[in-house]
Amino acid sequence: MNKILIIGGSKGIGNAIINALVNKNKIINISRTAPLQPHSNLTHHSCDILTDDLPNIDEIDSLIYCPGSINLKPISRLELEDFRSDFEINVIGAVKAIQHYLPSLKKGSNPSIVLFSTVAAKLGMPFHASVAAAKSAVEGLTKSLGAEFAPTIRVNAIAPTVTDTDLAAKLLRNERLIDSIKERHPLKKILAPNEVADLATFLISDKAKSISGQIFELDCGIVSFKI
Repeated sequence: MNKILIIGGSKGIGNAIINALVNKNKIINISRTAPLQPHSNLTHHSCDILTDDLPNIDEIDSLIYCPGSINLKPISRLELEDFRSDFEINVIGAVKAIQHYLPSLKKGSNPSIVLFSTVAAKLGMPFHASVAAAKSAVEGLTKSLGAEFAPTIRVNAIAPTVTDTDLAAKLLRNERLIDSIKERHPLKKILAPNEVADLATFLISDKAKSISGQIFELDCGIVSFKI
């Protein structure tokens, strides 16, 4: 079994990734709260990625960093602290995890890292200044580290559109808003967490061993098409 470290697997996309992988892999989850589903292949460490010391793990094959933010406000209402907070959780937390577990990844089999961006890093959207700036940094980090770690460790990122998770609950709080968001996407849908998990699962697999430094727009067509 491969040993996969997931940061932020207690809910949302991270939890969907655990569900997709746990039956055939050893999963180590690090998050403030434990995933609801126990499993003999799942080990959990309660930890705040930004403030706590990370547990030592001797060897891992993949690191998937899931924490993120959706902080949507006009620029006039965004404080500098909003930008700092979004940068901390999206970028600094990822850097902290990668630096800490780099020796462990180097011992792994076909080691890889998966990070998360957003479609708003490519497509200009009102009220996304803070999160788009932070996620754009994630995309730069992905490409830089992909080059730095080649040929040993692959690094890729997924940039999803709106996904049906607790993090997006305010955007999806009623049927009218859900229908409006679906209508703006050429494929007339939003993402389910398991769809994102399926792509993450592919990217850490041997089937993706020639892919690194890429940003995958899982966008329901909103970035790619104008219809």
